[in-house]
Amino acid sequence: MILIVAALALMACDTPGPAFRGVEPVRIGLRGDVFDVRVDGVQAQAMRLNARWAPNLDSVAPNGVLAIEEVSGCRVRKLYGDAALMTARLDCGQKLEPLPRGFAYDCDVYKIFDGLAELDCRPNSA
Repeated sequence: MILIVAALALMACDTPGPAFRGVEPVRIGLRGDVFDVRVDGVQAQAMRLNARWAPNLDSVAPNGVLAIEEVSGCRVRKLYGDAALMTARLDCGQKLEPLPRGFAYDCDVYKIFDGLAELDCRPNSA
């Protein structure tokens, strides 16, 4: 019985919230963090998949915001959640160039200016 409960708990670790079920994720790696990002209209969800020692939202949010903006092509207006699962309200009035769907990406931050970061993202070959 204990093994069944443990297996069910682990399966829930990569399940999106109800509002994002059925939305195909884009996997993106960024400065040591890996996220599955789902975008639905003006909402997005970033689920962190990697382990971190004692993370909090303040330490993970910058990478989560960058991942959401890169995948959605929109600016993050508000961010809610915790270090494992972040939900964002998007401002798509100032469109960015979104990443194509159907790939996993590895990204590097190469320029930060005035609170905005520019990323270099490449499809992950693995």
